[in-house]
Amino acid sequence: MDRSKLTKQILIAMVVGFSIGALVHGLNLGTNALIGEFLVDGLFSLGGQIFIKTLKLLVVPLVFVSLVCGASSLAGGQNMGRIGLKTVALYLATTAIAITLALTVANVVNPGVGINMAEGMTFAAKEAPPLTKVLLDIFPSNPIAAMAEGNMLQVIVFALLLGTALTRAGDAGLALKASFDRWNEVVMTLVMMLMRAAPAGVFCLMITLGAQLGFSAILDLLAYFLCVLLVLGLHFFITYPLLIKWLVNVSPVLFYQHMTPVMAFAFSTSSSGATLPVTLETVEKRIGVRNEIASFVVPVGATINMDGTAIMQGVATVFIAQAFNVDIGLTGYLMVILTATMASVGTAAVPGVGLITLALVLTQVGLPVEGIALIIGVDRLLDMTRTVVNVVGDATVASVVARSEGQFDDQRFQTSPRA
Repeated sequence: MDRSKLTKQILIAMVVGFSIGALVHGLNLGTNALIGEFLVDGLFSLGGQIFIKTLKLLVVPLVFVSLVCGASSLAGGQNMGRIGLKTVALYLATTAIAITLALTVANVVNPGVGINMAEGMTFAAKEAPPLTKVLLDIFPSNPIAAMAEGNMLQVIVFALLLGTALTRAGDAGLALKASFDRWNEVVMTLVMMLMRAAPAGVFCLMITLGAQLGFSAILDLLAYFLCVLLVLGLHFFITYPLLIKWLVNVSPVLFYQHMTPVMAFAFSTSSSGATLPVTLETVEKRIGVRNEIASFVVPVGATINMDGTAIMQGVATVFIAQAFNVDIGLTGYLMVILTATMASVGTAAVPGVGLITLALVLTQVGLPVEGIALIIGVDRLLDMTRTVVNVVGDATVASVVARSEGQFDDQRFQTSPRA
């Protein structure tokens, strides 16, 4: 497959699709039976949903098979424990940096100053579960049910346990590991097959999104919108490149060129989970992270690494506090950093979940959850952008861990064709 050609097709599909959808929105053609009901809400909406469902179809088998292969390839429990500690520590560190950067920039920009809150705004937020339940829910009682329900943390735990058991089961473990390796090749082939349909799926998604929001949605909350984009840009163009340059010792420019197809997928789907098959394939085949590391670090990152979401939560907290004229003080900001960082663990990698965890953050610092209604109109567009940051963070941490373990293939990184 010509990856460069595929990337261009996806980008063209994004721009053309959203422009057509925004035109439908601007000309109020959504009320037309043929254009609105049959094409936008019917045909194109169905096509986009099928594309997303097909991508999600791969998530559970890909995570399970790749993690079993990765865990079984690591040399013993001590090695896996060290890599796991590095992985979680790096993910939490980058998330803490992201939320701190967001709070700092938001307090300089002051996006919520001068806003008059409208009455009657409501947002039905889900009640956040207690910490003990979050920790307990990590461990599966029924792995088959966890797979059926898409509970990725439980799937990850079961896959790690099974992969570790394969390394200690002698000949039986070796035979079963060979079978999982073959399954891994088949699943990756399926990923490549589905990627060929990506431009059509992205085109359908963008038409539907543009018809729903239009260009005017960005203008309604311009200060908040631009502030979130600014912080996402700082994290994307400064934090990650510094890690790539200093800790991986490779070119950040070439790194981002290899990641272009992944970023296009992430932007169009707004889901780290749906993008996971493409992320894993790119990290292994183009960036050069060996399978033993990539198959462990990347799926874990898609589950617990939410740097982009943390940035949105930081800016949104400052925005809502200023809009309601509430001063949460230094203690409140420290609580935001801690809560947003820990809330990223176990957050589902699906579109819009950041609003649910934002409700948890606002509650912790005594801000009205109803303030979420202020930003919900533009959150879909921001969700697309912060998902790009999330997946690049997954690839960055995987590269850092791989370099520290001597599992980074410099030759593959340098010689892989650029997207």
